[in-house]
Formats: sequence, C-alpha cells, structure tokens
Amino acid sequence: MTRHATPPLLPMQWSSAYISYWSPMHEDDELTSGFCWFDYARNICRIDGLFNPWSERETGHRLWMSEIGDVRHGLSRKQKVAYASQATLAGVTLRETALEDELTPFHALFLPQTILRDGEARHDGRHTVLGQLADAWVLKRPLKAPALFYLQAGSNRLLRMVTGDDPHHRSVRDFPNFAAGDIADSIFIPAAPDLY
Repeated sequence: MTRHATPPLLPMQWSSAYISYWSPMHEDDELTSGFCWFDYARNICRIDGLFNPWSERETGHRLWMSEIGDVRHGLSRKQKVAYASQATLAGVTLRETALEDELTPFHALFLPQTILRDGEARHDGRHTVLGQLADAWVLKRPLKAPALFYLQAGSNRLLRMVTGDDPHHRSVRDFPNFAAGDIADSIFIPAAPDLY
C-alpha cells in the first residue's frame, strides 16, 4: 500500500464532459450532462450544462447554465437559459427563455486541485469504473457522508466523483472523456465580457 500513501493532485489543467445523476435514482431525480474545464494555474473554472438538482415540477422549466468562476477577480459569472415543455397540436415542444446574467462573489474553485491531499483522503482499493480499473479515494467530511473519488488506476485522471450529505442518496458525476492538457484562453472569455 506504500504507493498509495499520498493522494495525487488533479492535473494542472483538465477538461471533460460529465454525466450527473443520483444513486439510487428516485422518481423525480434527473439525469443531466454538461462539460467542465479547470485551470489551476489561472485559478479559474467553467461548467456548462443542465443544472442538477433542479425541480422542473416546481419551477416549470429545466435550467441550463454556463458558469465561469474566476478566483483572481473574485467573481462568478452565470449565463442561464430556461427550457420549458409546451404542449402543441403537433406534440410537445421546448420553449427557451434567456434569463438575466448573474455576477456573484467567487473565492474558491468548486473542485480544488489539492482536494484529496488537503482532505487526507485514504486509498480504498481498486474498482472498475467506466470500464477502466480505478483507484478509489475516500475523503471524510465532518457531519457529512464521505466523498468518493475514482481516479484511473495509477494516475490522477478523474473518472467518477460521489458526493452529497445524505449517505442514502448520493450525487454522482462521471467524467467519461477526461483530458489533461492546455485549455485555450477563449474558454474563459464570457459571451458578454463587458459584464466583468
């Protein structure tokens, strides 16, 4: 077990599509997806996708959001679009409504590069995740269920993250095409940069 004494750091720059779901899935739970980019050198990240959890039953729509979180400027910029189902004679169509952009304070990346080391994660064996052999890392959190991170065996490439406060209803995010490497500057330029 010596080779697993110190948890790895996530790559300096990485990106991936993600699938977000619940375990177990309840009747109102949604399966959503999106794409994320993390650049720890610039202390910035971006996540685009359908928001999960989000209750379409309560709000009347699904919510797509693009969020750029920039620690250097201390700001998060969110662009949002609401998608509502509308019954027509031809069937159900989607009606989209662009919502107002939001600027809010932002002081830390959603997923720090050092999360496993800072949380003193312990190695919990090898498992098969997304058809690949993966090292499981368990991160204990006070008053919350432990978080689980599955990294491609012997590497720092994230395949799955399991979080959530309720140990009987966990939030799962799979990263099926994780790529470590340079991220173009243009990824972190908002569509309406004048809002910064």
